[in-house]
Amino acid sequence: QVQLVESGGGLVQAGGSLRLSCAVSGRAFSTYAMAWFRQAPGKEREFVGGIRWLGTRTVYGDSVKGRFTISRDSAKNTVYLQMNSLKPEDTAVYYCAAKVLGVIPSTANEYDYWGQGTQVSVSS
Repeated sequence: QVQLVESGGGLVQAGGSLRLSCAVSGRAFSTYAMAWFRQAPGKEREFVGGIRWLGTRTVYGDSVKGRFTISRDSAKNTVYLQMNSLKPEDTAVYYCAAKVLGVIPSTANEYDYWGQGTQVSVSS
């Protein structure tokens, strides 16, 4: 089993920044693809971006390109989501997800493990 624990959410004003963390524990995950998704009330879960545990390739959803950055610290078994220039429409519960093998898919149902989510609220 793999456990994912998100932290770092909160309330921030528009234009501000937050950094989310996803602590990963459990089975060996060197082959994993890690991703961040978000879900606002009444909306479907949206792909924010992803990164392979090995390598540097990252992909991002169109709505966050140029504002959000994903990184990981292998020594700390942690994946980060740095969010800059936040907008009220970024308000959502943010989830960390892991896929055991393969590329970084943008559809939620292709991921094997999920964290419990952390709330991000951006005021105007």
